Amino acid sequence: MKKFQYLGVRARQSPEHVVVSIAARASDVLQFAGIERAGRTEDGKMKGFQRPQIASHITEIRDYLRTPDAVLPNPIVVAFVGGATIEPIDGSMVRLNIEFDGEPPGFIVDGQQRISALSGLPERDFEVFVSVLICKNHEELRKQFVLINSTRPLPKALIYELLPGVSGLPKRLNDRSFAALLTERLNYDCDSSLRGMIATHTNPAGVIKDTSVQKVIMQSATDGAIREFPKEEQFGRGFHLISEFFSAVQTEFDDDWKGRGPKNSRLVHGAGIVSMGYVMETLVARTGASTADQFRAGLACLKGRTHWTSGSWKFGDDEVIPWNHLENTPRQVMALAQHLVSIVRRHQAKNEVQQ
Repeated sequence: MKKFQYLGVRARQSPEHVVVSIAARASDVLQFAGIERAGRTEDGKMKGFQRPQIASHITEIRDYLRTPDAVLPNPIVVAFVGGATIEPIDGSMVRLNIEFDGEPPGFIVDGQQRISALSGLPERDFEVFVSVLICKNHEELRKQFVLINSTRPLPKALIYELLPGVSGLPKRLNDRSFAALLTERLNYDCDSSLRGMIATHTNPAGVIKDTSVQKVIMQSATDGAIREFPKEEQFGRGFHLISEFFSAVQTEFDDDWKGRGPKNSRLVHGAGIVSMGYVMETLVARTGASTADQFRAGLACLKGRTHWTSGSWKFGDDEVIPWNHLENTPRQVMALAQHLVSIVRRHQAKNEVQQ
């Protein structure tokens, strides 16, 4: 018989439910609670409720937990149908008793990725907060799982805006943090050609999606012009480069930009912004362009050969896409980028021969 005992605080919520908060070692939680994967019995009945593990997410959490200042303030939610009782002590203070012989009586309702990450860190006997829910039956358990996990997550746009003020993030989020911070400056710096134009959670009036601008920045910082700048100059020079490029875009494609939105111009649509980012990289690499005038000279060859607000794009020999059917999908963005870049390269190659 395994026994665990904890002091906890009972929350006075619903008279039909018992909810207690405790602090427990992760190794203990893994003994008295299990992860019930969603599946079917042999006769087709539904069993369990948890989604499959996400290996990359677990690895990311585990890498973070290896750092000495790691914290996990969010509680693991464990539900019991039997095997757990409480004893009142004083006011909201209670004693939680868990006793079982055989399979763990608890079910992890929320926090399976976190507890799975901790299971791979035997060297750190991490203590976590656990919200304990005692259910009257398995039907109630499943209901609570659905309710707890169906709440609306934070919008990604808001998360991305918050990233620049956070340090010690995993690499994936650090890359996004740099892009988010540079996007913020492009949106609010008085010297930016994109000032006020980028739609974010806190600037819904913008017309260009922040994630599209971030993709341009991350591509450049990973494999393009920004990567070539000295580390300490990447933010400042990256701001200047992108601002100057889109200043040139606005001038060269004035009718397709001014007063337009994604629905009536694909230039300010995600597909246009990201694909033009590849054009920027090409001009920097082929001509060393860095100012609006230099970029304008490089963009001139695209005048009259784009279809941002009317007509159809022709990619390859047989793919024709009406301007307003162009979508912000990886395949169509790359098709558009390759089309625009090929025009620019041919024009640059011709100029180089003439020179």
